[in-house]
Amino acid sequence: MTTFVVIYSPESLAHLTSLFDYIRIESSAQTAERFVDSVVHQCDRLDIFPDRGVSRDDIRPGLRTLAFRRVLISYIVRRSASDSGTVTITGVFYGGQDYETILGDDDES
Repeated sequence: MTTFVVIYSPESLAHLTSLFDYIRIESSAQTAERFVDSVVHQCDRLDIFPDRGVSRDDIRPGLRTLAFRRVLISYIVRRSASDSGTVTITGVFYGGQDYETILGDDDES
């Protein structure tokens, strides 16, 4: 069984922080923490079956997206020659954010 390590890009960590702050202001810190923790848990579960998301090569080669509640998680899977690989979380977008433009403008692949 191939194992994957989940890595969070600086941008995705900033997205999670912004999401937490938004929910904390609109609701409460406890609600924000529960919601963001559930998103992080969903991201961390990509270590087992990373290909379950939708391929979005039209935005960026190798990009995949996964919908979870009102969040869209974007990530890239890299496989190595050995029985391992990485899943890099590139973004966490809430609601109607224009993730296609944001990810399409990013030069990282």
